[in-house]
Amino acid sequence: MDRHGRTYAAEAGIRMRDTPQPLYQLLVLSSLLSARIRASVAVAAARELFAAGMRAPRSMASATWQQRVDALGEGGYRRYDERTATQLGTAAELLKGEYRGDLRRMREASDGDRAALREALQDMPGIGPAGSAIFLREVQGVWEEFAPFLDDKALQGAGRLGLPDDTAKLARLVGTEEIAGFAAGLVRAALDQHVVDDVREASG
Repeated sequence: MDRHGRTYAAEAGIRMRDTPQPLYQLLVLSSLLSARIRASVAVAAARELFAAGMRAPRSMASATWQQRVDALGEGGYRRYDERTATQLGTAAELLKGEYRGDLRRMREASDGDRAALREALQDMPGIGPAGSAIFLREVQGVWEEFAPFLDDKALQGAGRLGLPDDTAKLARLVGTEEIAGFAAGLVRAALDQHVVDDVREASG
């Protein structure tokens, strides 16, 4: 937690709160992170989109496709930039139409049912099983009814660190406010052997 427990949302400059704008920004970040691309590139691309003013469904939808492509490119997100630019625009329009641009309405519709929320998230273009898992990992600090949520990637990281590969046991190691950062740290351990080595060295 001390060395690698920063959420990906925080890395992208998102101050997580239960308000429409940061929740939408997390959805965008989740879409970018779910592609087969380095997490650091996805985070950089999200920051560029937000810096270019695309921080809400309305501004994302009103931006041109080329503006979205350009922002993604500035963040180094070039392999999937054209497809992703299209998906971001389509998802923003859908979110505006279905939920009036507010993901809290999706939360209310799911009524605390994690599977229902994941299904609704996956109706958004660019959000598949991986993207919905990322969103839940990061949002659980503010949408506490869905906590604890540790997906297969987080549990894989726990195993590499010699921690239990059981969600309930892992959740008891941290509080609800820390679970999102803990999950992010576990994912980093799954993705990067250097994180595992660093934690073992620090704890040894």
